Amino acid sequence: MTGDRSVSISLTAAAAAAIFGGSVRFLETFEIRTAGNLPFTAGKSQILKKLVFDLIAMDGKMENGESRYSSIKLWPPSDNTRQMLVERMTKNLSTPTIFTSKYGTLSNAEASKHANQIEESAFSAATNHYEQEPESDGSSAVQLYAKECSKLILEVLKGGSKLEQTEGLKSEINSAVRETVFDISKGPRAFIEADEAKKLLNLLKEPDNSFTKICFSNRSFGLGAAEVAGPILSSIKNQLKEVDLSDFVAGRPEAEALDVMKFFSEALEGSDLKYLNISDNALGEKGVRAFGKLLQSQNSLEELYLMNDGISTEAAQAVCELVRRTEKLKVLHFHNNMTGDEGAIAISEILKRCPKLEDFRCSSTRVGSEGGVELSEALRQCKNLKKLDLRDNMFGADAGVKLSEALVKFENLKEIYLSYLNLEDDGAIAIANALKNSSPSLEVLEMAGNDITAKAAPSLAACISNKKFLVRLNLSENDFKDDGAIEISKALVEESLKEVDMSQNSVRRAGARTLAQAVIRLTALLNLNGNFISEEGIDELKDFFKGCPEKLGPLDDNDPDGEDYDESGDEEGDRDEDNDELEAKVKNLDIDREE
Repeated sequence: MTGDRSVSISLTAAAAAAIFGGSVRFLETFEIRTAGNLPFTAGKSQILKKLVFDLIAMDGKMENGESRYSSIKLWPPSDNTRQMLVERMTKNLSTPTIFTSKYGTLSNAEASKHANQIEESAFSAATNHYEQEPESDGSSAVQLYAKECSKLILEVLKGGSKLEQTEGLKSEINSAVRETVFDISKGPRAFIEADEAKKLLNLLKEPDNSFTKICFSNRSFGLGAAEVAGPILSSIKNQLKEVDLSDFVAGRPEAEALDVMKFFSEALEGSDLKYLNISDNALGEKGVRAFGKLLQSQNSLEELYLMNDGISTEAAQAVCELVRRTEKLKVLHFHNNMTGDEGAIAISEILKRCPKLEDFRCSSTRVGSEGGVELSEALRQCKNLKKLDLRDNMFGADAGVKLSEALVKFENLKEIYLSYLNLEDDGAIAIANALKNSSPSLEVLEMAGNDITAKAAPSLAACISNKKFLVRLNLSENDFKDDGAIEISKALVEESLKEVDMSQNSVRRAGARTLAQAVIRLTALLNLNGNFISEEGIDELKDFFKGCPEKLGPLDDNDPDGEDYDESGDEEGDRDEDNDELEAKVKNLDIDREE
């Protein structure tokens, strides 16, 4: 071998002591240097030395017995190493150590059981990590192996003294020890055929594996790959809790894609999932029904994602028909589909069966006034909502008024996204009035692009003033003008605010000034881009924020000539009545400029 190779592996003192025993003061970072005769130096623990030596030496001999350290791999460890680690952890769980003296010891049988579970879980996690970077030397897998062991053994130790008394705690600890994720989504998008599927999914075939979540997103499965995956998934479906099959048939002919979906659906039929994501698959009604057996068999779903799936009216009706057990559903997302009014009516029927729903997204789904009214009516049943996203639909004012009737019931709402709904003043006023006395913990309020004018500004200002935890306010792309901007500025008093977006609102110098005077007191970013602020007004804004320029957004798209009248004259000169009135309002705000 020419040249040396160094591998440095560090563990926390607590981790090493928990796994290998001894005082937390014993640990040192150690180094293995491999040369022709494999010289070896390490810390004080002989167990630690033995583990690392085995990790390096396991691939150190060729079939003829000669050394081959020039191509050394640190992963996987030998069976002897793994067994040694289990035995050592068993001993340290069942005999007096610095940790068991604090948390209590386990019986030898309990210690042995947990030690085996800990090692299996850590080994699976590290192997899965190594599979994602097969060209590496395995040192990062070793690190993860040690980290997982230390984390899980401490969890067991902390609950160990109560294990014999509390079956529920024992179950929770066992679950925490064994839970693992199998994810092949990383890396570039790729087509998967039978041979590669066998290699990729090999870990899922290991007996007693502890995978509870699988993610096949970003890999396009062909029919051959699906035939390989089907039996494997069927064999582990009872332990799975989360399944991500988003974007897993991209680029396949429709007939093949539907067959692949059916294979996966039949393989996972009868599983008891909490999370299911089948987004980005261009499902349409045929695709939804291809997943029929899986969808129909679910009784405990908490999260369901059907985004960018071509969910038409017929597809939405199929979802309503197939997803019957929604009592536990907390998250339901339908973003970017072709649902329309009739499809929204079908989705509304699902909402009526979701008493625990916390997060509903039905954005960019081509829903008009009729569908918006139906969705709003159904949302009245979802009193636990924390996040509501209905952006980019065609609700109109009538649906906005109907939505306000549901909003008065939402005491836990934290985020609401109502941009580009064509709400106009009537809808915006109704919604602002409803939110004013509900949703006390609201953090995000977005109502951009709704043709809102100064008429609705007092109601919105009153609502905003009542939100003590508001972090982001987006009222961009409306028509507030200066009158509306001045009203909104009165409400900008909470230090929690981090972003205020009043861009593209036909705001001129007077309105921009009052907004700046309000926001300068806060830590918020002010966006006034795309307005009609004069050059003098721009200079004034920059002067306001000269001590904190990061709080003023860009002004590249400002159009000083955008209004139909000119305000560029001297402030002390002649003004028309509108400008005189605005100046009076500005003065009455009694907001002092901070230098």
